[in-house]
Amino acid sequence: MPTNPTNPSNLRHPALPVDSSSLSLSIDQRLGSFHLQTELVLPAHGVTGIFGTSGSGKTSLLRLIAGLEYPDSGVIQLGDQVLLDTRRRISVAAHKRRIGVVFQEARLFPHYRVRGNLTYGMPAHASARFDEIVELLGIKALLERMPGTLSGGEARRVAIGRALLSDPQLLLMDEPLTGLDGARKDELLRFIAQLTKQVDIPVIYVSHDAEEISAIADHLVLMKAGRVVASNRLNHLLQRFDLTHELGGFDAASILEGRVDEHDATYNLTHLALNDTHRLVIPGTSAPIGSPLRVRILARDIALALTPLQSTSYRNQLSATIEDMTSLSTSPHSVELLLNVGDIRLRARLTRKSWDEMGLHIGKQITALIRSVSVAHY
Repeated sequence: MPTNPTNPSNLRHPALPVDSSSLSLSIDQRLGSFHLQTELVLPAHGVTGIFGTSGSGKTSLLRLIAGLEYPDSGVIQLGDQVLLDTRRRISVAAHKRRIGVVFQEARLFPHYRVRGNLTYGMPAHASARFDEIVELLGIKALLERMPGTLSGGEARRVAIGRALLSDPQLLLMDEPLTGLDGARKDELLRFIAQLTKQVDIPVIYVSHDAEEISAIADHLVLMKAGRVVASNRLNHLLQRFDLTHELGGFDAASILEGRVDEHDATYNLTHLALNDTHRLVIPGTSAPIGSPLRVRILARDIALALTPLQSTSYRNQLSATIEDMTSLSTSPHSVELLLNVGDIRLRARLTRKSWDEMGLHIGKQITALIRSVSVAHY
């Protein structure tokens, strides 16, 4: 393990602001022609999604945080603990960093039963959480099974359990849904989305799949060619017109958070409160009344009207103000709008002809129309 940088660089090692569990890093690493150089401060709570195309540096960054690789120069700090500082020759070994890692493959020990895999490396003080985590993961019935008898989704759950039972301060997940088919992937994605709301440690989730990131991330780090293009709350970045090309996999969409207000059993619909004055009607869910729910609305699924409509199939009509507009170079017949709905921002797309014929302009009040069936929820 290197303790002295052999290729020092002029990378700045700033005093990055941290709290009790935030992650800050300043890294410089060259691997052949690839150069990873980035500075980040990541939130102490919730899920940070790291998104980018293949070769952007996502997994390399994760392995550096975990201590599985070492940079030419850099600092990594988790809360008040310095995990790496090449100038001061500090390098905490991977097994001492209290970081749980879930890889693309489950990597279970084939000669241990599920119970043995879960308890491998578990510190004694974490044994009190064994039953709780097994229940949380829904794997009690698997405890005496051998890994070779598990489905792909079951094996991933066990791998997540093993990571959580290592009593980590931080959980890293590297493309955990890779290789799963559609149904199993959707099931495990919903499970991970719920799990990340219940664990009390920050999670970093790496993926090149925008649907996965949209389902679980609170914060988004956008990477390209070893650099961080942008880092902020997910919905904030989705509203930035200048990132449309870099966020190509996401389409143009808005991620909204609300609370379940009521269920309409007759028509299998759920009413979601976005804030004190705005509601959404979405396809029925089993989420309990009062529970948080995330929804994703594509820009192309929002229509505009100058006034509320009386007879329409649109269940959702939100009073909004046009906050910004941009033309699309890749779609010359369209424009994209940023709508202000109280404290909520929505991204919408319509034709330039509609923009002109309706007399729309920045600052104009309109009604945003959203079909219930078009809203995806997580």
